[in-house]
Amino acid sequence: MKKEKLIIFDTTLRDGEQSPGASMTSDEKLRIAKALEKLKVDVIEAGFAVSSPGDFASVKSIAETIKDSTVCSLSRAIIADIESSAEALSGAYSGRIHTFIATSPIHMKYKLQMNPEQVLEQAVKAVRCARNLIYDVEFSLEDASRSEFDFMCRIIEGVIDAGATTINIPDTVGYTLPQEYIEIITMLKDRVPNIDQVVLSTHCHNDLGLAVANSLAGIQAGVRQVECTINGLGERAGNAALEEIVMALNVRSDLMPQWTQIETTHLARASKLVSNVTAFPVQYNKAIVGKNAFAHESGIHQDGMLKNNQTYEIMLPETVGINKSSLVMGKHSGRHAFREKITALGYSLSDNQMQDAFQRFKNLADRKKHIFDDDIVALIDDEVAHGNDRIKVMSLQVVAGTKGPQKAELELEIDGEMHRAESTGDGPVDATFNAIKELIPAKARLHLYQVHAVTQGTDAQAEVSVRLEEDGKTVTGRGIDTDTLVASAKAYVSALNKLSVKRLRQAPDDVAALQI
Repeated sequence: MKKEKLIIFDTTLRDGEQSPGASMTSDEKLRIAKALEKLKVDVIEAGFAVSSPGDFASVKSIAETIKDSTVCSLSRAIIADIESSAEALSGAYSGRIHTFIATSPIHMKYKLQMNPEQVLEQAVKAVRCARNLIYDVEFSLEDASRSEFDFMCRIIEGVIDAGATTINIPDTVGYTLPQEYIEIITMLKDRVPNIDQVVLSTHCHNDLGLAVANSLAGIQAGVRQVECTINGLGERAGNAALEEIVMALNVRSDLMPQWTQIETTHLARASKLVSNVTAFPVQYNKAIVGKNAFAHESGIHQDGMLKNNQTYEIMLPETVGINKSSLVMGKHSGRHAFREKITALGYSLSDNQMQDAFQRFKNLADRKKHIFDDDIVALIDDEVAHGNDRIKVMSLQVVAGTKGPQKAELELEIDGEMHRAESTGDGPVDATFNAIKELIPAKARLHLYQVHAVTQGTDAQAEVSVRLEEDGKTVTGRGIDTDTLVASAKAYVSALNKLSVKRLRQAPDDVAALQI
């Protein structure tokens, strides 16, 4: 059978960022966009340009930087939104405006408070406006899976006539079953005039754990674009995971009718980057990129693997960028070996960055007996992520134990100036956080404190995640160190840095809750 190319539309920077606590700075978004470009993602949805000055600047920066992927901005079916997206995309090598409006009865009645005719009129007007500003226009029917078939056909016919080039059929609340999704796509292909002139797209959410299954069902039904995110990041239970869809097409190419241009060897690196930037850890048993995805503990499985790895692995770990062997670096390793290692791990550092990373590696090697690949990845990502922070942890001394009270002596650099504080608390972590609060008073409430070991062993680096909430704004910070308390302080400070950035965002109230 002749196979068509499947367009991979990544919305990590837009829908993924809507996960509570997953907000990203402009620099972080640009780093992820560059990783997606390297991955050879076809379309990168960079953000929601009208939502805030920060989002506008991010979309504009990404549009002006990315050359090999189409850069997209989301817009409500409102002229001001569309014009803002067009302005942000004006410097793009290849740009797309993505506009949407809800089409289900419940959304039209309660959220929009509009009748179907008004929705149809607004959708057509929006697409026509967008098409006058840019060639590539995508239209989405929000909550399509709960929309009435007759109205879906009418509005799709209308927006195609108005100039839409891609029609997206979102399962916005993750309600649909795979067979239902196939029936929706098949129905639209049979009933809508000129639908063969546009690209049909899926956008599935994971509320019932079916986002990937529904996306694959859409592919089998004939869609030519899939909207997804790295690690399945997204609002509520998340979106369809890019890495799972891509590898399903690769592994089951015997049954799947399409192929992608994704460079799969970069999948693990992209997954790690998104996890580090958002401080959302990847679950150990996550398909494709989880720590246990290629781990075998059962004796029967191990025996089979030793005889032939295909007995229990349907893909090689190298195909997704996971090395079989990682224990190769130590305190005696030189600059050349270190540069070769970080290049193999997917990094491209300037001479100054290389020198800083090498020094951090040497410092780590003095504290850790064995240096694993994950240690190096964590070390570099942590420095890149926090190198430009206003607030930095410079030193921490903690007195702990059964005789209490636990006491923390802390030194922070705030906007280039050194500040010191001393505080007590109910345990060493509480004392550390209290010391930070003395220097940086804030109303933020602690919602999550989580510790993971980056590798194995008692000298493993600790990866700490801290989630703070202030006035409805939620942020997650991340810190890494061989000392768990230092990592905790770094994570809390990281969250405060993100919170200070988020305070500057002035998003309209009616924008924040919108989704597709």
